[in-house]
Amino acid sequence: MEQTGEAFFHDFRQELLAGAEANARFQLDEFMETFATELIETGFTEGFELCHFRAQRGMRIDGYWFNDEGGLDLFIADFDSRNELVSLTKTDLDAAFKRLANFFEASIDRNLASELEVTSPEYGLSRQIADRRCAISSLNLILLSERTLSGTVQSLADGDVAGIPASYHVWDISRLQRQRSSRSHKEPLDLDFDHMFGKAIACLPAHLKTDTYESYLMVMPADVLATLYEKFGARLLEQNVRTFLQARGNVNQGIRSTILNEPGMFFAYNNGITATAQSVDTVMTDSGLAISRVIDLQIVNGGQTTASLFHTRKRDKADLSKIFVQMKLSVIDSLQSETIVPKISEYANTQNRVNAADFFSNHPFHIRMEGFSRRIWAPAQKGATRETRWFYERARGQYADVQSKLTPAEQRKFKAEHPKPQMFTKTDLAKFENVWDDHPRHVNLGSQKNFARYASRIGSEWEKSSDGFNEFYFKRAVARGLIFRATERIVSAQPWYNGGYRANIVAYTLAILSEIAKRRKQSIDFLGIWNAQMVDTVLEGAIAMISGVVNNDITNPPQGISNISEWCKREACWTRIQARVETIASALPQSFYDRLVSLDEQSVTVRSAKQTQRIDDGIDAQKKVLTVPATEWNRIRKALMERNLLTPKEDGVLKVAAQIPAKLPTEKQCLVLLDILNKGKTEGVLVE
Repeated sequence: MEQTGEAFFHDFRQELLAGAEANARFQLDEFMETFATELIETGFTEGFELCHFRAQRGMRIDGYWFNDEGGLDLFIADFDSRNELVSLTKTDLDAAFKRLANFFEASIDRNLASELEVTSPEYGLSRQIADRRCAISSLNLILLSERTLSGTVQSLADGDVAGIPASYHVWDISRLQRQRSSRSHKEPLDLDFDHMFGKAIACLPAHLKTDTYESYLMVMPADVLATLYEKFGARLLEQNVRTFLQARGNVNQGIRSTILNEPGMFFAYNNGITATAQSVDTVMTDSGLAISRVIDLQIVNGGQTTASLFHTRKRDKADLSKIFVQMKLSVIDSLQSETIVPKISEYANTQNRVNAADFFSNHPFHIRMEGFSRRIWAPAQKGATRETRWFYERARGQYADVQSKLTPAEQRKFKAEHPKPQMFTKTDLAKFENVWDDHPRHVNLGSQKNFARYASRIGSEWEKSSDGFNEFYFKRAVARGLIFRATERIVSAQPWYNGGYRANIVAYTLAILSEIAKRRKQSIDFLGIWNAQMVDTVLEGAIAMISGVVNNDITNPPQGISNISEWCKREACWTRIQARVETIASALPQSFYDRLVSLDEQSVTVRSAKQTQRIDDGIDAQKKVLTVPATEWNRIRKALMERNLLTPKEDGVLKVAAQIPAKLPTEKQCLVLLDILNKGKTEGVLVE
């Protein structure tokens, strides 16, 4: 049963209050971060930086993000911690957008930065707007509201601000509810080709009447693709492809060279695009069938082609009029999209190894982490009467989806066992891990780029050896999460903290902690933190001291750098802070070092956890193998033998499997049999 708007508003408000308390944030900050997380997940924006500023001269801003395509997203909040759901009027809407536009105009035309405190986030943003004025190609003005938009507001026309093309967007509480309740967890794009480009796009049906879905072959004008990418950016790309591009950059030099030097050969050289949609409208024209409208177009292979067309047109002023791109479009309804679209993406991207390298929600790593989170009880905190679990949200919306199927009494029990502050997502996990094991500046690049970096690193490690991702890894990750969130609270409580750069301070503070321990061949006692389910006062004191040093360092960037957030994304920032590590270490009390554990001691725990995981993997493999009848193993063996696809070792193991249950394969043999099943799947030899 669908939740009413009032009920959703009430739940959202309670979630907001709890989140603000758990994260040691002002309610306004929690409101902005909650909305921004939704927008980032769906590709509406690439990232988000908090930046609160308001002036009597009718200016206000609450956040921003510069994207890689020359676009600037500016956010303003309509938030007053209201107790009841009320309407957002057109008058209030216009006033909010005017304040946002005034800030941009004052920054770009009237040197607003000269009037602001140089260490404040608003100074950095205002100065960056002025410095980038020639590079900013588009503006998105985004209003985030706890109210519900009046039904009298039907659409918001594009315009311009200070000569820059601008689009206006409202994300009210009703729109947030629609997004969260939709099965795909995103707002579908509605592309009307007739309206946008003046004509439908010719197509050729590629499906039979007996097929359960429709497919079309299309020849897409490159200008159309570039314009769609310019307008919708990452929203046009399926999530897997979006992460792939985050990890590898946007411009393929081979594609760019063909566009500039051999545009007439582009169709012949390029592999084309694979895409999906929820539905399409077709019309019959003089030249045949054409698609006039597409609902929820998602590019699942060919994102780099699309991005490169846009960038080459923009940066090199390339003429795309002679370039066309082949597209295979599959129409998959929303009920099937959750399972089918990721598979299309995985198989379409096999050449690029997207799935193996970037490991999305269906990767075995995430499935294993999810399994640990549902099975392992966290010890009760001192004074608490019951144990709890840390809920890992492998797929977006799982935490809410699980509860939607429960009775009110079951929901209360679920929340008691899985408290909301103990829910963490894939992007949370990437933050917790990268500050310790990789590089703090990646965390400062934003959640999506940081996740792309983490995905590439862990995907590669998984292929080498998956047994390193075991119960110890999970418990250590949770302990790192406890430290990360404690550091956020500690920074917010410091007398020197002025409300800006918390994410940057946290990332570098924890990276320094890691560096201090590594240089002494020691480690934070993560298992001790897991067992206590809290950070002790000694570690809290160390974090407070280090964070103060970090704050002083990053808020005094080298001459010529005005934006502190941008400075924190540079290698030079980490290099400079690292030079102070020994000085910081000498100021820490002996009690801090007494609580560290040696790397040798920790390696014993790691080896034991790996061995246990190998045993568990073997048992799981045996369970899966024994569900397949001996006759099936014999059939699979014959089919693969006919195609000369079996090694002598694999053939021998299959002969053993063909004797189940009279003879049982060993754990190692079962792992080989699972690999054979995957090989058979690739060749179309499936278990019946």
